[in-house]
Amino acid sequence: MSKRRPNGDGMVRKRPDGRWEARIIVGHKENGKPIYKSVFGKTQSEAMTKFYKLLETYRGVELNEDCLVNLNEWLDRWLCYQKDVVRPQTLNKYVFYADAYVRPYLGDKKISAILTRDMQQLYVKLLKEGRVTESKTKGKSLSGSTVRAVHMMMHKCFEMAVEQHIIVKNPTDGTTIPTLNSTERKVYNEEQLKKFLKIIEDEPWWRDFFYLECMTGLRKGEICGLRWEDFNEAEGKLSVARQVIPVRGGITVSDPKTDTGIRTIVLPESVVRMLKERKKAIGSEWIFPSLRDAEKPINPNTAYGTFKRIIKKAGLPDIPFHGLRHTYATHSIAVGVDEKTLAKELGHTKPGFTLDCYAHVTEEMQKRASEVTGNALEKILGKELKPWADERTDKG
Repeated sequence: MSKRRPNGDGMVRKRPDGRWEARIIVGHKENGKPIYKSVFGKTQSEAMTKFYKLLETYRGVELNEDCLVNLNEWLDRWLCYQKDVVRPQTLNKYVFYADAYVRPYLGDKKISAILTRDMQQLYVKLLKEGRVTESKTKGKSLSGSTVRAVHMMMHKCFEMAVEQHIIVKNPTDGTTIPTLNSTERKVYNEEQLKKFLKIIEDEPWWRDFFYLECMTGLRKGEICGLRWEDFNEAEGKLSVARQVIPVRGGITVSDPKTDTGIRTIVLPESVVRMLKERKKAIGSEWIFPSLRDAEKPINPNTAYGTFKRIIKKAGLPDIPFHGLRHTYATHSIAVGVDEKTLAKELGHTKPGFTLDCYAHVTEEMQKRASEVTGNALEKILGKELKPWADERTDKG
């Protein structure tokens, strides 16, 4: 029986086509046969340089024969693993991202052959022309936030491949991804919010739903998952303990998105009064029951469709449902609510995340504060401020 050749064992040879090949063993199949990794050069010197780099890259690595599968096969396997790890809604997003944005471009490529530059080229292509359905305003370009989401999914996917000795390095490491752009967070300004609150008065079934959303900034699934047991009428508080998630063929009820998503918020008096009145009229355990079956909560997709219908009818800017949450947060910061308090209300894991999301608002607040301070000083010190400025300019 022949001795098993160790990892790193290799050779440099001249091929019949004139090129030089450097080849090393990077792993073994189940039957013990070696798995090779090759690089090529026009000269022996070039091949030797690549050979030493190859040795350094695969030093101490023992890949298995799964490194020979293509990305489509690995994605299928990875998505199966995720079924017991992530929420159904997250899994649905992963499946869509894989099918729409990854498989068409890299699916047939061997997973061990995918490099950082391949992932970078994918992100660039998605930004330019990755949208599945062409938009009238954005064309085929995909938003930076979606490309970031694809990146984060693929980073997890490749990280598991590294852990299972299928690849030696995560190809998403070292890529440049789009930064979060605050302009992507569409919100309603004061006048638009007032118009929205006025127009929902003509929607008796939905008025309370959207009023509560505007006054609390709950996630869509969280507001749909509210039960009357969550409403503390005496203390004017509301507990967020679950969320409703749309799934194929209906809905499912689960825990909130994060651990900090389980929280209790203090309600404005107007919301407390509204909920007290609503409780008298609603014969269901759910604060917002389904229109078809009062024993079930409202489907978030129904709420989304209704929101879109209302704002289109009102001639308001087209923002996502989540834009109401951003609107609540933006106006909260603008009136002076600190980031720790707001993070707790929104169910964010870290206040820093809240601050990063709404940094553009705090910058505007700083500018307004500077203007207010300047005007106040001018009133106190009079127009002498102006000559001081002129004097400094003249001396400069």
